[in-house]
Amino acid sequence: MTTDLARDLTAVREATERLLTAVRGLDDAAVAEPSRLPGWTRGHVLTHLARNADALVNVLVSARTGEHIPMYPDERARDAAIEDGAGRPLAVQLDDLERSSSAFNDAAAALHSGDWFRTVELRGGATGLAAEMPFRRLAEVELHHVDLGIGREIADLPGFFTDGLLAQVAGERFAGREDVPALIVAASGAHGGREWRTGRPGGDPLRVSGSPAALLGWLTGREAGTGLDAGGSPLPSLPPLG
Repeated sequence: MTTDLARDLTAVREATERLLTAVRGLDDAAVAEPSRLPGWTRGHVLTHLARNADALVNVLVSARTGEHIPMYPDERARDAAIEDGAGRPLAVQLDDLERSSSAFNDAAAALHSGDWFRTVELRGGATGLAAEMPFRRLAEVELHHVDLGIGREIADLPGFFTDGLLAQVAGERFAGREDVPALIVAASGAHGGREWRTGRPGGDPLRVSGSPAALLGWLTGREAGTGLDAGGSPLPSLPPLG
């Protein structure tokens, strides 16, 4: 995907401050309540956000130094860290998220211009450019802010972010997957629409059209697809974004 590094870094800082401001309005009881993610409390979501920032620091340090530092030690350790931290009180959660978010910003600021074009290793052996990491962090912050269920919705997300993540999900992350039905995802827009052929190869794809926000909400499992047009057919079930 194409990146606008300065824009993405600024957007991460702004989105993080919005998130922290909203979370400061909670209390310990609210942190222990269920989030919108099945099986996760708000404490799980907040802990995940902190550990994800730490993991992306590892990725950025690898890009700067050339040293191989795993994003996470392994999947079991990643999951255990989230479970272990989920029950912490609000003050501890906030301190952790503030610290880890600042560490991400500092790690990004330490990179030289050439470092951003280095290939880095992510979870599961996936790779990407270091320059893609700010947008990846932005996606974590924005989507999980929605998952907290404390006032922010998909429709509130910045237009450039919605458009960019929709293109990434429809055009890349779901493309060719056998567990995703064959789809043509058609986004309307003020300056003309965009379409992606995604999901299972072959077959007769179902065309689903609508606004970028409605499509992103459905594809990421955050919304049921209200307002989308599937030509009279029911919207198919989709796997978790992962």
